[in-house]
Amino acid sequence: MTNKIKGKIVVITGASSGLGEAAARLLSAQGASVVLGARRSDRLKSLADELNRNGRKAVAVATDVTHRNQVKKLVDTAVQEFGRIDVMINNAGIMPRAPLERLTVDDWDRTIDVNIKGVLYGMAAALLHMKKQKSGHMIFVSSVAGHKVGPDFAVYAATKHAVRALAEGFRQEVKPYNIRTTIISPGAVDTELPGSVTEPDIAEKIRTYYEDIAIPAESFAHAVVFAMSQPDEVDVNEILFRPIKQML
Repeated sequence: MTNKIKGKIVVITGASSGLGEAAARLLSAQGASVVLGARRSDRLKSLADELNRNGRKAVAVATDVTHRNQVKKLVDTAVQEFGRIDVMINNAGIMPRAPLERLTVDDWDRTIDVNIKGVLYGMAAALLHMKKQKSGHMIFVSSVAGHKVGPDFAVYAATKHAVRALAEGFRQEVKPYNIRTTIISPGAVDTELPGSVTEPDIAEKIRTYYEDIAIPAESFAHAVVFAMSQPDEVDVNEILFRPIKQML
């Protein structure tokens, strides 16, 4: 298959670790220029510096996706630096989990702000440019929890179901602008996501579960490359993948 990655301008939120970092590394290795956003500016800069030392093109922009102006600055930086944006990967997310009866309302608010509003802000910032270009690819990161609901993660699942709903609505609305849309729904992947669980007993359960079955973050990066590498007339709308050991 022809390398469809080389020369692409890709913006990634949540790029300082996990799925975002893995995607940045693989896309960069295949010739994409990456514009990286995350809150942890030190780790973000370190990654960008490493990629640039290796002859790649990477720009780091400190970004909290709960602030619309920061997400807009991230995307606008890509356009200012490279003249366009080809792919927006709405990856930033958190996974606080607890039974609803514990009323962890602060966690609920944070999860909604990052997992839903953060995605909306990324979509809004990139769509402005993609409409003008009449081209682009919006990648939404959902989860297996965006397909299934279980005890302890109803709120997280609700946000990931919302991501899929937003992505499908987006897909239907952007037909006049030649924009592709992909939802990627990973299962248990080895990232720092379980670290966002604030309830100690739930956190320990998740940690043990992930240690037993989680697959490398590179699995997500390869899904991104697959979606991006299709012929121009092909729109891969959804990818759902899990560790082979995962039951849910």
